[in-house]
Amino acid sequence: MKLHELKPAEGSRKVAKRIGRGHGSGNGKTAGKGHKGQNARSGGGVRLGFEGGQTPLFRRLPKRGFTNVNRKEFAIVNLETLNVFEEGTEVTPALLIETGVIKKEMNGVKILGNGKLEKKLTVVAHKFSQSAKEAIEAAGGKTEVI
Repeated sequence: MKLHELKPAEGSRKVAKRIGRGHGSGNGKTAGKGHKGQNARSGGGVRLGFEGGQTPLFRRLPKRGFTNVNRKEFAIVNLETLNVFEEGTEVTPALLIETGVIKKEMNGVKILGNGKLEKKLTVVAHKFSQSAKEAIEAAGGKTEVI
């Protein structure tokens, strides 16, 4: 393959429709907008969610629930997942991301007590459930809150 032989993948490039450039183009005169009416006008068209005067769906549905804007989302890790690490390892959020256990830290990492821990580990995280803390200490490990 040489530089002059490079070309984009089939179907990835599309020629723009040239509107209002004469009859021969197939999009002359009214430029594909038909005759008169709201959508033929400059700036015409209806707003998002408009249903021709019928009460829009977002107004017909009841208001439900509450979203707390200050909610903190934690990356969750179960005890059984920590068995992939070697005995005596210090498990930190950075190490969890590096090994692909979690994708990103979010507002912190929380360790939950699901599963059984078979190794002695020092676990460093932002939060621990009570059962997770007990299980880590029962396995001979330590917990550190950041």
